[in-house]
Amino acid sequence: MQAAPFHNDITKVSGSVEAFWLTAIDGVRLRIGVWPASYEGASKGTVFVFPGRTEYIEKYARTVAHFSKAGFTTLAIDWRGQGLSDRLHHDRMLGHVEKFQDYQKDVAAMLEAATEMDLPKPWGLLTHSMGGCIGLRAVMDGSSFNAVAFSGPMWGIAISPVLRPVAWGLSTFGSKTGLDGIYAPSTSEKCYAVTEPFETNLLTRDRDGHRYLQSQLIERPELQLGGPGLKWLHEALKETLRLHRRVSPDIPCLVLLGREEKIVDVDRIHNRVKRWNGCDLHVFKDARHEIFMEVPEDRDRAINLLVDFYSEMK
Repeated sequence: MQAAPFHNDITKVSGSVEAFWLTAIDGVRLRIGVWPASYEGASKGTVFVFPGRTEYIEKYARTVAHFSKAGFTTLAIDWRGQGLSDRLHHDRMLGHVEKFQDYQKDVAAMLEAATEMDLPKPWGLLTHSMGGCIGLRAVMDGSSFNAVAFSGPMWGIAISPVLRPVAWGLSTFGSKTGLDGIYAPSTSEKCYAVTEPFETNLLTRDRDGHRYLQSQLIERPELQLGGPGLKWLHEALKETLRLHRRVSPDIPCLVLLGREEKIVDVDRIHNRVKRWNGCDLHVFKDARHEIFMEVPEDRDRAINLLVDFYSEMK
């Protein structure tokens, strides 16, 4: 592993962190960030952070600070195609992946690095949005986690019943005809978190959280990502359907969900929770997609739930 940049100036959080470059098995360069536990005594374990689409490791520094204070080491990743990891299309603003299961190559590289660094066990997983789809695949396929938590997991994409056949048809056509460089309907090369006004955004009802996220991306525009391409959309629709048809894994599970969620498929989440023995669902009244960017009382509640959850890992 070689040292990689980490933009601590945009996190507004003090604390120790190291960033490294990894190389996935197919040659894609990835970036990870590692935060040690910041209290005296041995670490209680390690929390692995699987971010959502468009995200990057600096975004989680504020959340990670709570884990460090509670005694956990944390490891986060920039997925292929976003953050400072290799972009996969000549249009660097396009959300793109060749196959959705390619993200599992990133997971494998991350786990290999954690083993090489001898990060303390037990290992817990925290996922958000698209990271919830990647994380569900990982635990279903037997990755070495002792517990897993999901925030607004992308176990389906919020598309109206009328438009869902259109999304399938258009994304399939684009994928098969080489039009994978076309942005999915209603999206563009513009970064949503930067350009969408607070008043109409679907991420958070907390103005400070919205401003915090915007300021990071404005100060470091190389972290920005635009909308997904038709190829990504097609792969995501296929992967979420595949996972929906599978049985739930036998692992402790916690799900955090905003009642005003409009980005991922809420019905799919409730369906999965019902089919997951021992899965604990916590719904946040009035919260939107970004629980960790929400109003302080929601953020604090989410962190307390997670710290308690990971403290019970065995």
